[in-house]
Amino acid sequence: MKKNLLSAAVIAATSALLLAGCSDPGAGGTSADPASWPDQDTDLSGTSLTIWAAQNSNTVPDSVIAGFEDLTGAEVTVETIPDPYEQGIQTKVATGDMPDLAFWQPTASQLTALNAGTNLQSLDDAPWLENVDPALRDITGLLDDTRYAALVSTPAVQGVYYNKDVFTANGVTELPTDWESFIELGRQLDSAGVTPFYEMGADRWGTQWWVQVQLADAAADGLWDRVNAGDEKFTDPTIQGAIDTYASLIDEGLFNDDIKTATFEDQGAALLAGDAAMVVQVNSFFGQLQSLSDTETLNDTIGFFPIAPSGNIGSFIPDQSNALVAFATGDAEKEAASRQLLSYWLGDGYADFVETQDTISLQPSVPTPDTVPTALVSVSESIGTSVGSMQALAIANPDLYIFLADMIQGTKTPAEVAQATQDQFAQLAKAQGADGF
Repeated sequence: MKKNLLSAAVIAATSALLLAGCSDPGAGGTSADPASWPDQDTDLSGTSLTIWAAQNSNTVPDSVIAGFEDLTGAEVTVETIPDPYEQGIQTKVATGDMPDLAFWQPTASQLTALNAGTNLQSLDDAPWLENVDPALRDITGLLDDTRYAALVSTPAVQGVYYNKDVFTANGVTELPTDWESFIELGRQLDSAGVTPFYEMGADRWGTQWWVQVQLADAAADGLWDRVNAGDEKFTDPTIQGAIDTYASLIDEGLFNDDIKTATFEDQGAALLAGDAAMVVQVNSFFGQLQSLSDTETLNDTIGFFPIAPSGNIGSFIPDQSNALVAFATGDAEKEAASRQLLSYWLGDGYADFVETQDTISLQPSVPTPDTVPTALVSVSESIGTSVGSMQALAIANPDLYIFLADMIQGTKTPAEVAQATQDQFAQLAKAQGADGF
């Protein structure tokens, strides 16, 4: 999850992608043209496909590939792109190096970063769409009303993971229902000698969630549309206010004493051990917990609830491991084979994929395994009413988390965090040619 940001370091690559799309309209085929969808079992003997994946997603397609190769005779190879994954892919694509498919964060900003209109195949009218839960079908993967990404697993949600035993030991019988009651609970636990919240200041990337969950109501009211148009800035009261609130809660002493040096691994261990009551995080955090304990223990110990100023509203944030894109390489046969693989993945191969990955199903007709931890079920249940995060809705995603970590370390003030984020956002938006910048 920490690698889902378009940083300033790749402005040049992003610009090259955008310029390539303008200067060579024939490059890579015509992604927006209507495409046929081959039957899942069409013979592909002699056809080879390459999937690019990150280090944390390179084993995700194993069961799908095995089934697809047996069914069609195709040969599918997964190539691991070293971290930072997104930056590496953008640099490769900018030079004309493309796979057939790739795991990719299915947000508007990241699809723009790949110059989707030129470099990606349209997935409109895909045969599996009618089987997807309507609440999830169009939540992401779209750019300018064209579908470029196939969601294969549920997007992550920013929210609160909590230790049930700590709550019980301190007489907490009802979960917070809005931001005010959430912070009040933190203060009650603090007064009882419990560390209410745990933050991973050393690893930095999780710091942004505390700001973003505060922006859920504003996001539903068009915040990111206004930011994208240059009509509202990170330095204006809404986002600056969320940064200020986060800083004030840290100054109040509601976080772990070692906030400056604490890591992602420390965060998981602390919550599981009951050394802290709550953590604001995303789904990858639960993966960390799973590496430390078994499902039965986690079901007994860890819960989840979404949070926003006005209520239990989550902010969804698709990760690159959640979706794939198919590239417009100019090879019509391989492009069709790529679409066929996606049809199989989300068709006849989907039940085995869900079972193998022990993950939440996107399709009501395919049951979610009973072995999926209850906290992840709670995360999934919150998606339908969630709103888009900065990563999902902003046209570019600046390094807010880095600047917030600087604030934790004492090298930036809250006002400097907002200004640095705004400056970088404007730079990225300008590189994209966005109006208003």
